[in-house]
Amino acid sequence: VQLQASGGGVVQAGGSLKLSCAASGRTFSNYKYVMAWFRQAPGKEREFVATIHWSPAITYYADSVKGRFTISRDNAKNTVYLQMNSLKPEDTAVYYCAAGRFFLRSSNSYDYWGQGTQVTVSS
Repeated sequence: VQLQASGGGVVQAGGSLKLSCAASGRTFSNYKYVMAWFRQAPGKEREFVATIHWSPAITYYADSVKGRFTISRDNAKNTVYLQMNSLKPEDTAVYYCAAGRFFLRSSNSYDYWGQGTQVTVSS
């Protein structure tokens, strides 16, 4: 399974960005993976952002992004999205998408990772 994240950039506080993560590989569709987004700011540990089940599309968010970020997926396209609204400077980080078998917030639960995309929010 390969994951390719995109959509990062520089945005002013209060702005929006939408990240995408395209999955590929012959086993991806067979296992109906849970998908998630994590982020890592400089000097900090990687932290959970949001996760979404295969079907039904049950979602779960970190408290810090709840109400501002929305995770969604298009199973036909093997793609997961993260719509980020009302962005804050503290959202600045490298954002990673991940795929795993279990609907959990621990990074250890995810088997495959994308390369990361930088999100910078200026004040």
